[in-house]
Amino acid sequence: MSTIKQYLDAATRANTERAYAGATRHFEVDWGGHLPATADQVARYLAAYAGRLALNTLKHRLAALAQWHHAHGFADPTRGSVVRKVLKGIQTLHPSQEKRAAPLQLTQLGQVVEWLEDAAARAGMRGDPAGRLRHLRDRALVLLGFWRGFRGDELVRLQVQDLRLVPGEGMTCFLPHSKGDRQHSGRTYKVPALSRWCPVAATSAWVDAANLQDGALFRAVDQWAGIAATPLHPNSLVRVLRRIFREAGLASPDEYSSHSLRRGFAGWANDNGWDVKSLMEYVGWRDVKSAIRYLDGVDSVARQRIEASLPPIAPPRPAPPAPTVAPVPPTTVEATITLTRFTPGARGLTKAHQLIEQICLHPHQAQRLDAEGTHYRLAIAAPDDAALEETVAMLLDEMHRIADNHQCFLAVALRDEAGGRHWD
Repeated sequence: MSTIKQYLDAATRANTERAYAGATRHFEVDWGGHLPATADQVARYLAAYAGRLALNTLKHRLAALAQWHHAHGFADPTRGSVVRKVLKGIQTLHPSQEKRAAPLQLTQLGQVVEWLEDAAARAGMRGDPAGRLRHLRDRALVLLGFWRGFRGDELVRLQVQDLRLVPGEGMTCFLPHSKGDRQHSGRTYKVPALSRWCPVAATSAWVDAANLQDGALFRAVDQWAGIAATPLHPNSLVRVLRRIFREAGLASPDEYSSHSLRRGFAGWANDNGWDVKSLMEYVGWRDVKSAIRYLDGVDSVARQRIEASLPPIAPPRPAPPAPTVAPVPPTTVEATITLTRFTPGARGLTKAHQLIEQICLHPHQAQRLDAEGTHYRLAIAAPDDAALEETVAMLLDEMHRIADNHQCFLAVALRDEAGGRHWD
């Protein structure tokens, strides 16, 4: 590889390249478009998927198409007035509220950490070294992710050799690059040592128990207590956290994701008087809009002013009996899924299939209909048609994302035979 090409490749994030490649492939292969494209083609492409794909997904597809045209020296069709008008019309006719992961509250953090500590102790007493190691790793993962507000990809990219214990203060973590570090200059994060639920003590206990000298901080532990040489995959982090929360007894564990740790800390900091500037500096946000998206706290000043003007609360009246509402039966959907490699030598097809089953299909009570794992029956719970369409759109997006991350093409079709509906 020439020196120039080496640096050009390093300037582009691998995740971004894969995501953009998947988006342009969707335009060409799934929809049947042609590159270079015209503004009219792009507008028709948007209209074809309006209401089926989330608005942010469509904007991402436009960014990918724009990048392809810039890279190949063609005029950017996504800037055409017809494209902008169609996108605005989609936003008007198909409004949707952004779905966010539930934040992990401080009391829930304590419940999870104390359960992990007890579970690690019990595993040690019964002679289960693999279980003890997993619980120690999970405790460090949850505490470090919460108190530092790390993203999931940042947690799995932490390296043991980049950690430094500072006596009396805590620990520092160096990340060579992250999503907010567009210049790749790297950043050192300070982690406070706490009297309770301490991320520094938890991380140190995991490193010592696993005898980690260098390499990835968070790794898989097999049934024989063997420690993997590679880090946990970012796609597996959601499944790991939901398993932890489920075992710790949290209600609705499937509502959480890796963002729950970051959102939980942001909400706690906001409720405890941190100003937005301090929070942005601590977490690493460069844009105030990014910070505000994570804050669910109430404006305390506005609340005090409004409360002061309200009349006294009258004694409560007896509540009428709640009407009995019959539960809405789930919609039976049959799914056909085919995965193929980008290139004959590409690896990851088996892993992509496993992740699609575990992350996308199992939450919908998936049943295999064939031995190869290409046909499934799903039971998708949705209160109405709009919710069903949104659930299916998110399901398809997640399956395509997993396939792209593992260098695979995905052909997927969902059919609701009873309702006469079809999605792909």
